[in-house]
Amino acid sequence: MTRVEGRYLEIDGRIGFVETAGDGDPVLCVHTAGQSGVQWRRTLAALPAYGYRVIVPDLPGHGRSDEPAGGPVTDLGAYRDWLLRVATELGADRFHVVGCSIGGKITLDLAASAPDRVTAAVAMAADARNSRWSVRSLERSLEDVSSPSRMDRTYYGTLAAVGADVPPARAAEIARMHRREDPIVSTSDLIAWTRHDLRDRLGAIASPLRLVAGADDFWIDLSGVEETARAIPGCRLDVLPGVGHYPMEEIDDFPAVLAGWLAELTA
Repeated sequence: MTRVEGRYLEIDGRIGFVETAGDGDPVLCVHTAGQSGVQWRRTLAALPAYGYRVIVPDLPGHGRSDEPAGGPVTDLGAYRDWLLRVATELGADRFHVVGCSIGGKITLDLAASAPDRVTAAVAMAADARNSRWSVRSLERSLEDVSSPSRMDRTYYGTLAAVGADVPPARAAEIARMHRREDPIVSTSDLIAWTRHDLRDRLGAIASPLRLVAGADDFWIDLSGVEETARAIPGCRLDVLPGVGHYPMEEIDDFPAVLAGWLAELTA
């Protein structure tokens, strides 16, 4: 069984939690809005067998990491800078990075902002600018309502967001896991995701990069993903049939799939 090590790091006077497993080239895994590193538990257990050191942090205010002193984050750049600090603390001066949703956009940002540190990147459910969602409507959703509850919205929204090929029992498991989120934190994440515009920085990405989109993902506009791919030198785009917004949770053999993507990028 893979040995997983969990540790707490102090960054800017706040506690951040991270799990690591394996040896070899570091792979930083970045979770989705409102969630935590638990989304990567299967990857953490299986990817080290392919020769990687897997690093799975809980972003500030998520999972077992302290919320920032200023409250929930509404700027993805703050998460980018925090992740670079985490990698430095763990001695990962150079690393691969894979992320999904807000984690996918953070992956793009890391590749553009730290080309000397990012050796390969897989950005899932991500584009340079999210034009599908409104910051104003997201801010309004911070106000609670009587029905349905925020917990119900998360559960049923997650069920709707997984792909058609996901078995119902697996979809329900993913939705139950997602229901643990703090709705204020997750909505703040989505505001940050919608505000963050990377279009004028994509040309700075020099590391090998793969964009991955689920064909059943209603959270993103596929045309925006295609436009993002065209703007990144040498970028490859994969559209996965029957997959929704959470490939690492929906695809049974995802660690093997990810290992193949990384091997192609670094060949």
